[in-house]
Amino acid sequence: MSNKLNSAKFALLAVSCCAFVCVAAAVPAKPAPTRPTAVAMPASALTPDPDAMLIEVYKLLAQNQLNSAQALADKLVEAYPTFRLGHLVRGDLLMMHSFPVSTFGAATNAPPDKLKELRDEARARIKSLSERPNPELIPRAILQLRDDQKHVLVVDAKRSRLYVYENQAGHLKFISDYYITQGKLGVEKSKAGDQKTPLGVYYITSHVPGAKLSDFYGSGALPINYPNEWDKVNGRSGSGIWLHGTPSNSFSRPPLDSDGCLVLTNPDLKKLSETVEIGKTPVVISEQVEFITLSKWNAERDLATKLINDWRLDVESKSSKRWLSNYSSSFKNAQGESLPVWFDKQQILFAGAADISIKLSDVTVFNYPGKGNMLVSTFTQESRYGKNRNVTRKRQYWAKEANRWKIIFEGVI
Repeated sequence: MSNKLNSAKFALLAVSCCAFVCVAAAVPAKPAPTRPTAVAMPASALTPDPDAMLIEVYKLLAQNQLNSAQALADKLVEAYPTFRLGHLVRGDLLMMHSFPVSTFGAATNAPPDKLKELRDEARARIKSLSERPNPELIPRAILQLRDDQKHVLVVDAKRSRLYVYENQAGHLKFISDYYITQGKLGVEKSKAGDQKTPLGVYYITSHVPGAKLSDFYGSGALPINYPNEWDKVNGRSGSGIWLHGTPSNSFSRPPLDSDGCLVLTNPDLKKLSETVEIGKTPVVISEQVEFITLSKWNAERDLATKLINDWRLDVESKSSKRWLSNYSSSFKNAQGESLPVWFDKQQILFAGAADISIKLSDVTVFNYPGKGNMLVSTFTQESRYGKNRNVTRKRQYWAKEANRWKIIFEGVI
C-alpha cells in the first residue's frame, strides 16, 4: 500500500503544478495510519472554503493518509455537489484504493479537453493559496482612493484571482480573494467578440439580480464601464463586460472560459456584492498584479500628487505656455479633437479673468495596467474666475514621454 500511495501521490502533485509540491513539502511526511484519522475542517464549517479543502486533500496525500484524504474529498463534494474538480479529485482517490493512479484525472473515456480545463483550474486554485498577497506589500496600481471609496477590486489575470482591498484612511488592507474565470483568449480586449477580458481601470456601474437574468449568469451580475474613455480613444469596441456567477449545474468554470467577462462562483459573487458600492467601487484588471513596498508606493504616490498639483498651478498662472507644457502633442479628447483645437476652447473659458483659482477634491490616482507607463487621475475641479464658479468631475490620463509625464487625454465625466 505504501508504494502504491507514493506513486499516486507524486503523480498527482507533479501533474498539477509546482505549488502542489511546495505545499506538500511544507508538511513533514508521516507513516500511513492503520485507520482514518479525524479530518480537520476549514475555519467555517457552514461555508467551507473549497480551495483550502483541496490543499488539505493534497497535504494528506503527501503524508500517505489516503483514507483521511478520501474523507475530506467526500466532504468537499458534499458541500459543493456541482464542483466538477472536486468530483475528479475524489474519483482519483477512490481508484487509489484499488490500483496505482499515474495521472491527474484517471477516469477512463474522459474528454481530453475537459480534463485539461480541470487540471488548469486545479493549478490556479492551489497556487493561489501559496501565492497570497503579502500584507506588507501594496498593489502598485492603486495610488490614491477617495475617502468614500471603501473597497477596491484588483484582478490578476495570470493567477485567475480577484483580490479585495479595504480603504482604511488612505491605506490599503487585504481583505479576501476569489478564484475567477476570464476570457477564452486571455486579456487585452480590443474589439467586440474577441473573447478577451479588458485591461484597465473600471467601475461597477450597477447590480443585476439573478432573477432578472438567465441561469447562465448565475446569482447575478455586476457590470463595469467597459469601454472607458481610454478604450474609446484607442478604438476599442465591445460591451457587456460583467462580473457574474455560474449556471446552477456548475460550481465554477475553467480559468479561460468566458467571452470576456469575469466569472465567480455564486457564493463568491454574493459575498463580493456585499462589498461593492455602485458607481464608486473601482475594478483594476491587470495581466499580472505587481506588489511593491510601502516606501516605493509612497514615492510613486507623491510623484503623482506633484504632477497633478503642478498642472493646477500652471493653469492658475494664466500662462498659456506653462499650461500647455503639461500636454502631449498626441493628445485627444473624447470628441477626437487635437490639442490645438481643444486648448483654444479651454483658454476661452478663462479669457478676461483677472485671476483664476482652482481647487481639487475627491482625487483618485491609479497606475494604469498594461504596456507602458500611464497614470489615470479623477478629481472634482472647482474653478473660480472673476465672478464665475464652475464645478466639474474630470479625468486625466498621463503618459511618460521622453522621461516627462504628459496628459494624453482629459475630459469631463
